[in-house]
Amino acid sequence: MPYDLKEVAAISGMPGLYRLVRPTRAGVIVETLDEKAARSVASARNKVSLLHEISIYTQDYDQTVPLAEVFDRIHQHYGEDFSLTNKSDDRDLTSFMETIIPDYDRQRVYMSDIKKLVTWYRLVSTTLPYDAAPAATDEAAAESDATSAEVAAPTAETTEEATEAKPKARSKKTAE
Repeated sequence: MPYDLKEVAAISGMPGLYRLVRPTRAGVIVETLDEKAARSVASARNKVSLLHEISIYTQDYDQTVPLAEVFDRIHQHYGEDFSLTNKSDDRDLTSFMETIIPDYDRQRVYMSDIKKLVTWYRLVSTTLPYDAAPAATDEAAAESDATSAEVAAPTAETTEEATEAKPKARSKKTAE
């Protein structure tokens, strides 16, 4: 995914988002994602939720959309011009969510969740680099691997022709 959310977490009782630095005996050392990059310890009693494990509910009860994919959709749709904030009008936030995930579950995704999504996206998009190149190169690499596999895989006809065309090696006994 374009944003690497594996080390970014939301911590209960602590505002904002944090980058996990390293574990300690008493909890986890975290660093804020803002310009200050202040470090602190999140104790073991705080709930640490990694962003790459969070998903948005959809109408299909068994399916969810990962947060990294939601962030990618927002970036693809709005680019660098993302003007919404958590203070925006509820109708604007609802239409934003319908644009990004048309089939999101309106019963289980609350307005507070949408506001949190907007806040988190604004913070992540300003601090983490958007890396669109790996997805494109992975697809290109997969296509080139498939093409080279087709070229390299010999057919049964070509192997029979190759064995008939090659002269048979003489054994040492017949050479003597």
